[in-house]
Amino acid sequence: MRKKTKTSCESCAYYIYDEEYDAYICDAAMDEDDYVQMRMEPHSACPYYRNGDEYRVVRKQI
Repeated sequence: MRKKTKTSCESCAYYIYDEEYDAYICDAAMDEDDYVQMRMEPHSACPYYRNGDEYRVVRKQI
């Protein structure tokens, strides 16, 4: 089983469900060059990644 990386789209705040497409999409405002670079180099970290876990800070305080 493979481990999910920190830049996994499933945990990103920009990974949203689009009702029009009936699918999850990346809602980050990126240009075509950035998108192509991410597709060509899948192991590079996404420069737009933002953790979507709202409770992350709270768990650290406990």
